[in-house]
Amino acid sequence: MTPRTVLEALVRSPLGYLRTVWPLRALGFLLSGGVFATAAYIGVGGLFAAPVGTWATVLCAVAVVVFAAALAGPLERRRLALVDLSDRSDRSEPNDRSDPNDRLAPRRGPLVVGYGAVSVLAVGWMDLAVVLVSLGIPGFLLLAPLQPTASSWQAVAGPVAGVLLLPVAAYPIGAWAGVRATVTRAVLFPKDHELREVVRSRARLVDAFETERRRIERDLHDGAQQRLVALTMKLGLAALDLPPGSAAAQEVAAAHALAKEALTELRELIRGIHPQVLTERGVPAAVRDIAGRCPVPVRLDVDLSGRLPAAVEQTAYFVTAEALTNVARHSGADHCRITARCQDGVLRLDIEDNGSGNADPARGTGLIGLADRIATADGRMLLSSPPGGPTLLRAEIPCGRPSAS
Repeated sequence: MTPRTVLEALVRSPLGYLRTVWPLRALGFLLSGGVFATAAYIGVGGLFAAPVGTWATVLCAVAVVVFAAALAGPLERRRLALVDLSDRSDRSEPNDRSDPNDRLAPRRGPLVVGYGAVSVLAVGWMDLAVVLVSLGIPGFLLLAPLQPTASSWQAVAGPVAGVLLLPVAAYPIGAWAGVRATVTRAVLFPKDHELREVVRSRARLVDAFETERRRIERDLHDGAQQRLVALTMKLGLAALDLPPGSAAAQEVAAAHALAKEALTELRELIRGIHPQVLTERGVPAAVRDIAGRCPVPVRLDVDLSGRLPAAVEQTAYFVTAEALTNVARHSGADHCRITARCQDGVLRLDIEDNGSGNADPARGTGLIGLADRIATADGRMLLSSPPGGPTLLRAEIPCGRPSAS
């Protein structure tokens, strides 16, 4: 698993840390803060050196500091991406599931400006000091041969010691950058780490559930179903060898009928676990299959060009299946309509019925489960169900651009 922060990389593999880009990222993080603070101080010093009135100089200097502090807050958020990749780490996981916490708004207002002022007035200088001390010592030793007072042994031993100490400088730079990043995240992004971990764990649970669902479907299809097919065929052949109307023939015929019923039920179970039509032909064919088995007449208006990501197709299928189950069991409707469109990278799936309405998630009709299922795909569920109907359930699921089938 790739480290998400410079501290994580430093702690996980201290020796391997030197072979990564994290030392350079940490150096860039500290230099960006130190150079910005230095530029602000140079601007203030230039004002006091200019032949301007005292009060005008003070006012201009205060304005420069305030302006620098206001810019420092957004700069801290930008710099954080150098040493903390938590916001982007999950984009390489299965199903290319983007992290909804990327949309979490960072804290704004006086606290951000105050933190920017502290960064400009004090912490930026500390960043620069850590870099200068860490690199200054090996740099001074490397330049020993250029010093006029250096002896012959100093001219040889100095560069050797400088080369040996140069990798060591990466550790204090990385450690200080990690501490600074932790403080910055705690101040500017309150509690988003915990929220992101909750969403990640929920996404991992859904992925694990889908993997287990596919395994069970495969085992049932390749194992139990094939045995039942073989049993049905053997019972049919056995019935042909028995005298018609005999007690044995009747028993075998009854067993043959039971085996066929069990095979039908198993096929329905497999279809409910993970429909083969969804895997092979996508959402439109799968929705038609669900609608054909629904006791309430369904009118379809599904216009999707190309295949959608697997996670989106699975979510759309099970939302449709659960919604139609609710329509058949609870709505009292005599017809319903399913509309599906993919526009601007969002799949909009509407299930509307003319039933009695008054659908309430608190009454346990599966609506809470539907909302949770949609939320794991970074989507949202909208419900309109006034007393007397009609009921409209809309699922909006980010899907990107459809891929060619």
